[in-house]
Amino acid sequence: MNPVLAGVEERLLARWPETRIEPSLDRITMLLELLGMPHRRYRSVHLTGTNGKTSTARLVEGLLAAGGHRTGRLTSPHLTSIRERIALSGEPIGETEFVEAWCAADLQAERVDAVMEHPLSFFEMTVAMGYLAFAKAEVDVAVVEVGMGGRWDATNVIDAEVSVILPIALDHTDYLGPTTVDIAREKAGVIKPGSVVVSARQASEVLDVLQEQADSVDARLLLLGRNFSVVDRRPVDDGQVITVHGLHGVYPDVRLSLRGRHQADNAACALAAIEALLGRALDPDAVRRGLGGV
Repeated sequence: MNPVLAGVEERLLARWPETRIEPSLDRITMLLELLGMPHRRYRSVHLTGTNGKTSTARLVEGLLAAGGHRTGRLTSPHLTSIRERIALSGEPIGETEFVEAWCAADLQAERVDAVMEHPLSFFEMTVAMGYLAFAKAEVDVAVVEVGMGGRWDATNVIDAEVSVILPIALDHTDYLGPTTVDIAREKAGVIKPGSVVVSARQASEVLDVLQEQADSVDARLLLLGRNFSVVDRRPVDDGQVITVHGLHGVYPDVRLSLRGRHQADNAACALAAIEALLGRALDPDAVRRGLGGV
């Protein structure tokens, strides 16, 4: 590994770990203010839920890229390289760009750490670095995956026009609460005033929470199976072929390399999210390219 990059990673890992959670957005908000509010320079799609966030983020990214939009993607955790957390146009951020983002963020982090009760965490730093890198790369849309929960997640400083809520089940109960209703309340915290919420199928008690939160901030909740749907699905040797009835159009014969009904549902949610973001039907050939390339 590049010794400079290795040193940066070591410095990041020396901060509060991702598993140490405090219900506050004060630190990340102050850091981004000092960095010039980079997260306000592009549109964004925010994803939360218990399962399927990363695969759906990649599907959203694929659709945007196929439509000619420059993308940034923020996901976690990483598998082999810390640079995987921040992607530009579908590829991990370059070593030089990663180090530059860290240098800029770390310079201001010292000021945040000096006045806050607790220092910035590893996750807060990587989120700020991602938002900064997206602004520098002049992305059109950032595709942002929540780290844990939603309401107090560091990613939640973005003012996303569209949020995607994937199936909610019991996870991280020590942090998010003991029931699916508790967890749904935390994840519903990503819903912004006047935004559009695209939701996968949910248990009735979870859906009630999402609808209540959407109504409270004048957001529009769109549900898989009610407002858009997978109307046909055929398993094939190299994946599956689906037809999606979206918000503004019907998209037949979309080939996915991802297998299973849950991935077909993820693709439908991704498609509805981009239709909602753009306010129109998508080009069917672009949909096939965008979803088929993931």
